[in-house]
Amino acid sequence: MTVQKISTGSPFEEQIGYSRAVVADGWVFVAGTTGYDYTTMQMPDDVADQCRNAMATISAALEEAGSGLDHVVRVNYILPDAADWPACWPVASAAFAKARPAATMISANLQNPEMKIEIEVTARLP
Repeated sequence: MTVQKISTGSPFEEQIGYSRAVVADGWVFVAGTTGYDYTTMQMPDDVADQCRNAMATISAALEEAGSGLDHVVRVNYILPDAADWPACWPVASAAFAKARPAATMISANLQNPEMKIEIEVTARLP
């Protein structure tokens, strides 16, 4: 089995030892992705802006893998404060308007206090 590893260049990938996405056997597994703009390592304060950034990072990783948001079959949203989740609905709804993946929202602490959302997806190669 051939495995392709995709990186965004995030320092966390190197420090922790993971890939942003792994392509294996027709599947694309995208690691939990937070709202950093990885080119500047800036984190917006607004949870919806963090959600947008995370979706953009995920979308880019999926495209590099030969897939895309329309091929996502599973998504997990993790938020420290469940009350922030409704602010992300329009972003999630727009991103997955076609795919309509199975989804779960979990409330749990994240790695750093400025992180308000983390998103993990699984997609198929078309």
